[in-house]
Amino acid sequence: MKVRAVLVAAATLLAGATLASAATKDDAVAMVKKAVTAIKADGAEKAYAAINAGGPYVNGEIYVVVSDFNGVTVAHATNPKLIGKNMMETQDVDGKYFSKDMTALAQKQASFWYDYKFVNPVTKKIQVKDNYCETLGSSRVCAGVYRP
Repeated sequence: MKVRAVLVAAATLLAGATLASAATKDDAVAMVKKAVTAIKADGAEKAYAAINAGGPYVNGEIYVVVSDFNGVTVAHATNPKLIGKNMMETQDVDGKYFSKDMTALAQKQASFWYDYKFVNPVTKKIQVKDNYCETLGSSRVCAGVYRP
């Protein structure tokens, strides 16, 4: 009986730890602010190289992506194949032109949230992603969290 109680307690603690470690919108905002601060302090070239290397610009499912107002990805913390690629006409599985939409918002607002469907790098499943972006010059710096 005691062994069962210990196993139940351990399972409960593990479940709580898993939930506690889930990414939050606040985590995405903090990641974007960290990247914006680095770009302003170190200049785009040095900061983009650091973002492209991943490191502090990746935390589980949260990662930084920087795109210019032409829709070209100029820095990507998890997928170097997208650097230099124009994503303006790319659609999610529901037909949303997410890059075009986010670029339009970035040209009007200093910061915003935008949701679309994308592959979660942790689960490898298509999920709704809540993306937080800040406008910096003629680019947008974004990071997001995936809904369960």
